[in-house]
Amino acid sequence: MNLDSLLVSRDAALLGVLRPALEKLSVDVQVCAEILPATDLLTKRKFDAVIIDCDDLPNGFDLLKTLRQSHSNGKSVSFAVVNGKTTTQQAFQTGANFVLQKPLTPLHAARCFNAALNFMVRERRRYYRHPVDMPLRISFPPVQELTATVTNVSEGGMAIRIIGKLPKEGPAQFRFTLPNSSIALELKGEVAWTDGTGHAGIRFIEVPQSSQYQLDKWLTDRLQEEIPAKLQGYAALP
Repeated sequence: MNLDSLLVSRDAALLGVLRPALEKLSVDVQVCAEILPATDLLTKRKFDAVIIDCDDLPNGFDLLKTLRQSHSNGKSVSFAVVNGKTTTQQAFQTGANFVLQKPLTPLHAARCFNAALNFMVRERRRYYRHPVDMPLRISFPPVQELTATVTNVSEGGMAIRIIGKLPKEGPAQFRFTLPNSSIALELKGEVAWTDGTGHAGIRFIEVPQSSQYQLDKWLTDRLQEEIPAKLQGYAALP
């Protein structure tokens, strides 16, 4: 499982420098040469990194401005590529995490992406969802108790499958033991969505610090099993 990046540019020379530097770090590159398709793609798909040609692509700087408001990619690691029109300071103030200056050399690209890799892996870990099949006990106040099955889990929530109806409002207590471990967690969450067919999403709202650490560590271990070996050191918990 490689990391994913989106390059928004029509500059073939820029792609020729960026693609080898990223692929050497196990980062796949998808290229979009126009703003409108790129905007649509950013609303539908999550990327670990977004690289925007701010000066040589019409409205490229405007896309950088709106990236932080994106629901899917608002926290993705962003790179602004500038060519004399946009200053480095302007790019940072607009939300770029890193700035690349044209003409870009392979050495400068490699140095920048090596510096950014840790942030990209952390972003992958933040939204990473691990598929599971584990039993879950749910307690709704004052006395209602339900059982369900967790189908995937992340740092901030989980998807479940349940027979019967879930109350749509109010918090509940969730208890489960992580697979292939003796780590039992109890935390508070709320129903984020239901699809009417027995599937629902749970958002964690109150997690004890020790439980959050155990969950994060368990997810990090699962992520390290999937990502290329060269990235595993970057995936470790800080």
